[in-house]
Amino acid sequence: MHPTRATRPHSAAKFFLLALLIIVLDQLSKWAVHTYMQPGSAGEIPVLGQFAKLNYTLNPGMAFGAQLPAPYGKLVLTAFRSLAVVGLVYYIIRLCRQRVAAGYIACMALILGGALGNLIDSIFYGIIYNNAPVASPTRWFYGQVIDMIYVPLYVGYFPKSWPLIGGSYSGGFPIFNIADSSIFIGVVLILLNQSRFFNESQPAAASNEPQPLVAADAENLG
Repeated sequence: MHPTRATRPHSAAKFFLLALLIIVLDQLSKWAVHTYMQPGSAGEIPVLGQFAKLNYTLNPGMAFGAQLPAPYGKLVLTAFRSLAVVGLVYYIIRLCRQRVAAGYIACMALILGGALGNLIDSIFYGIIYNNAPVASPTRWFYGQVIDMIYVPLYVGYFPKSWPLIGGSYSGGFPIFNIADSSIFIGVVLILLNQSRFFNESQPAAASNEPQPLVAADAENLG
């Protein structure tokens, strides 16, 4: 599949502004949670009854709480996130120049905003909010990501007959934040709109090579 082309190049500025909006909303929500909420279930606030709650949680690693080995796993993760952000910035600029569909670039801007939001946590929160783990070599680059959106879809033990997760306890859907939501929404929108963002066939390119002159009925010449 090939990207759908617009009639003229896009301005990258509007897509970076979208990413900036995500970053601002994400950082403001994390500041408010840190300032006004108690960590854990003691400070939990219902939003939509028992369906959705706010729960101040610190995540030292990746999505769903996964972590790389200490003590330098966090540093490797932060470096990887930084490279991913630089790559996304370059990719968005390139997409704009190539006149790719604006919707696809907007989705990439959502992903960029989410990635930058969590990267800020990792780099600065160990200093700003002093939330780096105790055994961290330094507070820089070891900040923990602040999560707060809790959707307990299922709380209890899974049936033992279920493969892999049978018999294990579920506390609900992993707690996440606005940055995580932005990344998830960007990816889902790309998957749902592939027919709009991409073409199935590649337009035939005009060949500049001279074509051989062959008689239409060459086999009868002699």
